[in-house]
Amino acid sequence: MNTKNNPLLSPWSSPFGLPPFDDIRPEHFAVALQAAMAEQRLELDAIGAQVATPSFDNTVAALDRSGAWLYRLDALLSNLTASATSPALQAVQRELAAPLAAHDSAVKMHPGVFARLDALHAQRHSLGLEPEALRLLERLHLDCVRAGARLGPQAQQRYAAIMQELATLCTQFAQNVLADEAAYQLVLRGEADLAGLPDFVRAAARQAAAERGLDEAAHVITLNRSLIEPFLTYSDRRDLREQAWRAWSRRGEMPGETDNRALIQRILVLRNAQAREHGFDNYADYVLTDSMAGGQQAVRELLGEVWQRALPAAERERQALIAMMRSHGVAGEPEAWDWRYWSEKVRQARYDIDDAEVKPYFSLERMVEALFDCAQRLFGVRFEARPDVRAYHPDVQVYEMFDAQGRSAGLFLQDNFARATKRSGAWMSDFAYQSRNRGVDRPIIVNNNNFAKAAPGQPTLLSFDDARTLFHEFGHGLHGLLSNVTYHRLAGTQVLRDFVELPSQLFEHWLGEPEVLRRHARHWQTGEPIPQALIDRLQTARRWGQGYETVSYTGSALVDLEIHALSDPAGPGDVVAFEQAALQRLGMPPAVGMRHRLPHFQHLFAGAGYAAGYYVYLWAEVLDADAFNAFVEAGNPFDPTVAQRLLRHIYAVGDTVDPTTAYTSFRGRLPALEPLLAKRGLLPAEAGLPAP
Repeated sequence: MNTKNNPLLSPWSSPFGLPPFDDIRPEHFAVALQAAMAEQRLELDAIGAQVATPSFDNTVAALDRSGAWLYRLDALLSNLTASATSPALQAVQRELAAPLAAHDSAVKMHPGVFARLDALHAQRHSLGLEPEALRLLERLHLDCVRAGARLGPQAQQRYAAIMQELATLCTQFAQNVLADEAAYQLVLRGEADLAGLPDFVRAAARQAAAERGLDEAAHVITLNRSLIEPFLTYSDRRDLREQAWRAWSRRGEMPGETDNRALIQRILVLRNAQAREHGFDNYADYVLTDSMAGGQQAVRELLGEVWQRALPAAERERQALIAMMRSHGVAGEPEAWDWRYWSEKVRQARYDIDDAEVKPYFSLERMVEALFDCAQRLFGVRFEARPDVRAYHPDVQVYEMFDAQGRSAGLFLQDNFARATKRSGAWMSDFAYQSRNRGVDRPIIVNNNNFAKAAPGQPTLLSFDDARTLFHEFGHGLHGLLSNVTYHRLAGTQVLRDFVELPSQLFEHWLGEPEVLRRHARHWQTGEPIPQALIDRLQTARRWGQGYETVSYTGSALVDLEIHALSDPAGPGDVVAFEQAALQRLGMPPAVGMRHRLPHFQHLFAGAGYAAGYYVYLWAEVLDADAFNAFVEAGNPFDPTVAQRLLRHIYAVGDTVDPTTAYTSFRGRLPALEPLLAKRGLLPAEAGLPAP
């Protein structure tokens, strides 16, 4: 390939330093990434070969600056393969997974650099460092130690090989899940197939069919959560609900090239070997040493407390479902593909809530305005649409963020719609984190959602849960956009995993505030604000279904912990059998089941980010429920004094301070569990449900 025509080998001149998306081809990545890795190796060699005595500036700050070009390229590849992939890009991703992992090991095990870093770490408390600098030294040193820098030469080779194989396997796992999701479609034809589906589900299914080139009479249900969950909620066709549910639940488990079961087994064997190289018997113990929880005991205590409270709540809901089934002349017990359907009928009967009534007030356009308005009222930032700035896909909306002083302070890319070339779920990522040490003043942050796209010319209408997801991811986005730190390693969301969900889950609370709803939840046709009576009904109904949701989530978190706490180097053997046995021991109601089953559990096996750490959503919910009470106590959801504390100690601070210190600096104390239990309706006084 002619390297002169490779845009990844030249400085990017696009606005805000965005990649030149239109000019990038899959074949450009390998050469560019190899060159960027070589550049960082030279940077590290120069740091390690210095004759000058190790200092913070010539070693720690220099290490933090190294690899900036590689970071940009890796972020670009990661974003494209997650959000706008292709077979050629997937091939590149597979090809480069192991070399990138090998390079990461070489960086963190670099003998010359680590020797200098280790010497500084040993005397860190006598260096007179500012708190942020001390935190950087400690975090970089720990990164290296946890990556094997203190292992002997042979052990380092074994460790690097483990990490390379893990990178390859996790890449393949994610691609298999995407392949299963992209391949499936349940085609609906005629009124009999569409029975029970409200207009908004029919419209989304028709649009999905149009995108797949089917005729005008066809409707399609895909495995996109924003489409399949409404189908399971409303379809009167129990046989079709079962078909769709089985396809959804068996992603990654279908025999053939996309079967993830053997991959998971091998990943678990390698993770156990990784932990043993560090002297731990199992992977969970290794992971949790670097967390707010500190170890398995604290995690088990939290999950166990919530699990024991959630099981009776789910059983009460199940009995209500059975009663509703009997009232409709339906015998038998509810199955997994029945729960959402009958739960919705109970919800409508008890609370007079129907998504067909609610969704017209929650257009995507209005909810995006709500995000920006809440951010401005809390933190003084303003977002301005930039249609002139090109992103990687036409669906992506680009916004420039201005700070409270009116200065351009970041770029926000919002990618809201599902498509076959995009992985499922919702997530935040970046193209560039803010870092004064790297000269990055304006971060570039991305939010991805997977909403069902409306037909051309029609508004995309969100369910209340979809709107909550929108707010959640924007909370992550603000965590990246509002970062105000010196060093790249400490910027944005690069915090301990059981702290990272606090800013996102906390931001969800503003969606439920009546004044936010009155201002922004307006009927897409009439512009009328959502009626107060409907707000009241939404608030009253918000705890319905929390038993189901809590059991489904907590069961997934407990199985994650159990499988990563295995000490047997051979792993579990049959991962599906292990999953089933674990759920049976827990007493998981079969009709509830895990939110994510192991064969498609991307949090755990598409990478290591949430492995032995899926509990973090519940851990952070303890924090966010308690944290929002600071605004409740102030009597104003936008109280400026509380908001400034929140900005300073949570959203802007990155990983510059220990997260427990950050939280207590904001709240004045450690969090209490009761606000979480109250939020989910799991306190004894709130356990009762109104009669049908």
